[in-house]
Amino acid sequence: MVVKVLLTVVRGFAMGAADIVPGVSGGTIALIFGIYERLVASVRAGSSALGHLIKGDLGGFRRWMGRVDWWFIIPLGSGILLAIVALAPVLEDLLHTQPVIMASAFLGLVAGSVVIAWRLIREPSARNAVIVAAVGIAVFVALGIRGGTTEDTVSQVSDPSLWAFFGAGAIAICAMILPGVSGSFLLVVLGMYAPVLSAVTDGDIVSLSAFMLGAIVGLALFSQVLDRALKRYHDVVLSALIGLMAGSLRVLWPWPLGVDSTDLGAPDRQVLPSLIVAIIAFAAVVLIGGAAQRLEESEAVSVEAD
Repeated sequence: MVVKVLLTVVRGFAMGAADIVPGVSGGTIALIFGIYERLVASVRAGSSALGHLIKGDLGGFRRWMGRVDWWFIIPLGSGILLAIVALAPVLEDLLHTQPVIMASAFLGLVAGSVVIAWRLIREPSARNAVIVAAVGIAVFVALGIRGGTTEDTVSQVSDPSLWAFFGAGAIAICAMILPGVSGSFLLVVLGMYAPVLSAVTDGDIVSLSAFMLGAIVGLALFSQVLDRALKRYHDVVLSALIGLMAGSLRVLWPWPLGVDSTDLGAPDRQVLPSLIVAIIAFAAVVLIGGAAQRLEESEAVSVEAD
């Protein structure tokens, strides 16, 4: 039992390390370790329990809480938390000292996630491609209207309100049931990646509490809706998410045109190292995601054979 618990903590640490980097999904790491279904089952049970609690149904709350695999979730969550606390200061320092290189790494990671997510579509079609293109263009244009630069997005910490932390937690938690989407990536799109990272590094209990409360509410409400949408309209939802990721690459362009612009400028510094980092990051995500997909497919074949 002790060995199993320690192994689960190690798996959680690997997931936490992935979750803290935009473009890498902790769900993908869970697939590789063969614990994704177990994780999703506990997440669904927990979200159902919270839903019953919000409705005032204490009996339903206790019943669903009993279905959570606590011997699995607690060690896994401990490993995830340990990774976030250990790695947040390192990433925050790099975001300040090497914004171009870090933006390039994130650009490659998210671009790789677009490829992996497209492979998850069950029936690729022209309709899905149109959805990806439409959402991607809309997001790309919308982010061009938004103020701030790439460096603002990934390196400069603003002073968001507690409601911003709450909303960021509610949205980012939904990535737990999406192996192709990174919660940190969603924070980057919201402009909340650096503030959350800073709150972890500084031990800002108030901001982190708001973030965690948002995650709890998001788990109770949004994850159920997203789960149903994926079951009924899997390819449509995933296509929209792929478009979101593709269009959002704009905010990760390492060389914005001007200090207060989101227009794309020409590469003007650290070009070769940035290109190398982006390619390595892209390849890493594609290889890891491909391994996870092959593992999932082999397990599905084994189940059918049984």
